[in-house]
Amino acid sequence: MPFTLYPAVDIRGGRAVRLVQGRAADETVYDDDPVAVARGFAAAGARWLHVVDLDAAFDGEPRNRHLIAAIVEATGVPVQASGGVRSMRDLDESVAYGASRVVVGTMALEEPSFVAAAVAAHGDKVAVGLDADGTTLKARGWTAASGDLFDALHRFTLMGVVRFVFTDISRDGTLSGPNLERLCEVADATSARVTASGGVSSLDDLRALRHAHPRVDGAIVGKALYAGRFTLQQALGALGGGSS
Repeated sequence: MPFTLYPAVDIRGGRAVRLVQGRAADETVYDDDPVAVARGFAAAGARWLHVVDLDAAFDGEPRNRHLIAAIVEATGVPVQASGGVRSMRDLDESVAYGASRVVVGTMALEEPSFVAAAVAAHGDKVAVGLDADGTTLKARGWTAASGDLFDALHRFTLMGVVRFVFTDISRDGTLSGPNLERLCEVADATSARVTASGGVSSLDDLRALRHAHPRVDGAIVGKALYAGRFTLQQALGALGGGSS
C-alpha cells in the first residue's frame, strides 16, 4: 500500500512558520512566502501538501484561505487544508478554493453533528483531525480540552468518516519521534485510514510509521524538513518508489 508524505506548510500572518506543541508564542518563521515553500516541495516530488491556516485555528479568522488557491495554482499538487473550519460555509469555501481534502477539527469536537452533514456534502474530501494530549482531545488551536480520543474515533467512524489525521500534541514540533504505540491504538479503534502527525525526526521514524499499522497510510512532516534533518527527496527515497 502506498504511503503518502504530506510536507506541512503552516501559515500565520501570511508567512510559513512552525510552532512547538501548538504554542503561538513558540513560533519560528521559516519563509515570508508560503507559496514559494509549497512550490519547492512540489519540485522535490511531493504528491500532497498539508496546508494549515494557523490564524483561523487560533481565532477563527480565515485570513490565509486565499493562499490555498495560490498554492494549488502554483504547484498543481493536491492540498489537504486544515485550520479554522467552523461552519459549512468555511468547508465549502476551502473546497472551492481548491483543497482536495479538508481537515475538520474544533467544529467536529464541539458540534459532532456537523461531521455527518460535512460527509454527506463532501464525502471523502472530509477528514477529521484528532489532536490529543494523552487521550484528551484539544480544540481551538489546542487551547481547550474537548473530550476523549477513543470516544470520538468510535462516534465519527459510525458517521462515515474515512480518514482521521491524528496528532500527538506532546510530540508535535519537538523532533522527539512519533508515538507509535498510541498511533496503533488509534488505528485499531477505527476502520478508517489514519494519517500520522507529530514528532518525526529521522528517516527511521518514517520507516517505522510506514510499517506501524495497515491503516496508517501517511504522515505529515514539518519541522524535520525545515530543520534540515532530511530532505523530501531523501524521505521519498527511504520509503521506496511506491510512496507519494
